Amino acid sequence: MKIFVIGAHGQIGKKIVSKLVAQGDQVYAGIRQPEQAEAFEDAGAQPVQFNLMAQPKDLALAFNGMDAIVFAAGSGGQTGYDMTLMIDLDGAVKSMQAAEIAGVKRYVIISAEFTPDRSRWPRALQPYYVAKYYADEWLKTRTQLDYTILQPGTLINDAGTGKVTVNPDVGGEITRDDVATFTVQTLHTPATVGKTIALINGDTPISKAVQQA
Repeated sequence: MKIFVIGAHGQIGKKIVSKLVAQGDQVYAGIRQPEQAEAFEDAGAQPVQFNLMAQPKDLALAFNGMDAIVFAAGSGGQTGYDMTLMIDLDGAVKSMQAAEIAGVKRYVIISAEFTPDRSRWPRALQPYYVAKYYADEWLKTRTQLDYTILQPGTLINDAGTGKVTVNPDVGGEITRDDVATFTVQTLHTPATVGKTIALINGDTPISKAVQQA
């Protein structure tokens, strides 16, 4: 598959790119800074200058010929909530619009646990959750994309376990490596289309959990 990864230089994005390349996909890594290109070239991916502040019609040019798009971007904890709105909400929506302009149907977005339930949003992160909530809702209700929404728990940097629990009743942690693995397998599992999948580390092998989600 030809897959475009938005936010390829992020912690999860880098892992997604690496895993996709390893399994033989043709990967296009969306990057913000030219100096980020060499590392992706060395990893076997094609770096593409990509700015989520651009208009959808311009973003769509990067998506021409793609089979799937992964949205793994985020404004990060070091920016203000103005950038949360511009990247996590409007940037996500513009990338969805761009996908439809370019005729790309498959779209996977990495969201966050508890996004559908306002009563469970951490008070300190409510603006972040507002952005995630409305980006997810736009994807589900305002597009015709073959979407999958992944809502991982609290992200940690431990080594991947290869095992998860999907759609748990409680919150929990999950390694960024396991989120990346789940994302990659989601792209190649048609049964995940149209689904919103919460995930934390657990006892089920990812290959099995993706099929059961």
